[in-house]
Amino acid sequence: MTRALYETDVVLWAQEQARLLREGAFTRLDIEHLADEIEDVGKAEQRELVSRMAVLLAHLLKWRFQPQLRTKSWRDTIDIQRKSVVRRLQATPSLKATLHDPEWQADIWLDALKAAIGETGLDRAVFPAASPWTVEQALDPEFWPDEA
Repeated sequence: MTRALYETDVVLWAQEQARLLREGAFTRLDIEHLADEIEDVGKAEQRELVSRMAVLLAHLLKWRFQPQLRTKSWRDTIDIQRKSVVRRLQATPSLKATLHDPEWQADIWLDALKAAIGETGLDRAVFPAASPWTVEQALDPEFWPDEA
């Protein structure tokens, strides 16, 4: 029943699994799906970090390459994303190592470029091939990219 419940109502399944854990009924647990769900928690944290960093970098690009269009809204978005990333890293310190993974940085940069190109209408060639800013700069509340 537990495995079928996973397929039809994952919330009810999760409640049942929590109850079984609390009761110590380990032999009745749906171990395979529990392991999948636990891994998904970690993946969700990683996706959230990716999303926030990409938004942050896209707005830093907009700030840098469209200075004539700078708004309080852009500044607010940059501030909010910086704070959100820092909070996420404080809540999940193991994600800090991810920030300095070159492959991860390249993927984030591609996401940021796609967003910046879509939001600015500027040609891809206008933007650098890789981030001109370190992660520390991007997260620094005092850092604002200068005009060209």
